[in-house]
Amino acid sequence: MSDSLVIIPTYNEKENIEKIVRKVFSLTQPFHVLIIDDGSPDGTADIVKSLQSEYDGHLFIEERAGKQGLGTAYIYGFNWALQRDYQYIFEMDADFSHNPDDLSRLRDACVQGADVAVGSRYVKGVNVVNWPMGRVLMSYFASMYVRFITRINIQDATAGFKCYRRIVLETIPLNKIRFVGYAFQIEMKFTAIKFGFKVVEVPIIFTDRTEGTSKMSTKIFREAFLGVIQMKVNSWFRNYSRN
Repeated sequence: MSDSLVIIPTYNEKENIEKIVRKVFSLTQPFHVLIIDDGSPDGTADIVKSLQSEYDGHLFIEERAGKQGLGTAYIYGFNWALQRDYQYIFEMDADFSHNPDDLSRLRDACVQGADVAVGSRYVKGVNVVNWPMGRVLMSYFASMYVRFITRINIQDATAGFKCYRRIVLETIPLNKIRFVGYAFQIEMKFTAIKFGFKVVEVPIIFTDRTEGTSKMSTKIFREAFLGVIQMKVNSWFRNYSRN
C-alpha cells in the first residue's frame, strides 16, 4: 500500500495520459494514481482502463458525465481519498506541465512539517518554460493581485501542483468550496491559511504542454479575477476555527 495519492483530472488527454501514468509509477517513492475523467470523447478513459491490469490496485479511474470543472473534479477526488487511508493527497496536471519528479519533493515538504506544499513557479524568480510572455505576465500579476486582495503571502497563488496532508482536507468543509476553474486553486490555499495550516512553496520549473489542448479560457480567468474579491468579503463572515 501507498500512503500517497496523485489525483489527475482529465479531459481529452489521450496524447499524454499513458506517459504521465507510467512516469509516476516509475518513481522510487510509491504513489497511487486516481484519474478523474470528465467524459473525454477522445478515449482518454479507455487508455487508463487498459493500463489498470498492469498497475492493479495502484491505478484508479472515476468517470463523470461531461465537463464539470477542475474544482469539482478535485473535490470528488479529495472525498474519494478521504474514504481511504491516504495521508498525502496530490493535485497534478496530466500534460507534463508539472514534472512528476517533483512529487517526492512536495511530499518531503509535508513530511517535514508543511500542511500544504505548493509547487511554485514564482518563489525563486519566474520559472516558466514555453509560455508566451503575455501569459507569463498575466499569471504573475494575477498572483500579485491575489496577494493584494487577500493578504496571503503566497507567490504563486494560482498554482495547481500541490500536496495536502490528510488533516487539511478533513478540516476544510469541501462542500463550501465554490469555485470550479483556476479560482479553485486560490480558494483552497486561502482557506487552508485561514484555518491556520502551514502552506509552503517549493520551487519548480513549469513547462507548458507540448501535446493536447489547454483548457484555459476567458471565462475561467474572469471567475478568478472577480471571485477573489467575493471570497475575501465572504471570509469576514465565516468561522475558521478548527473543531
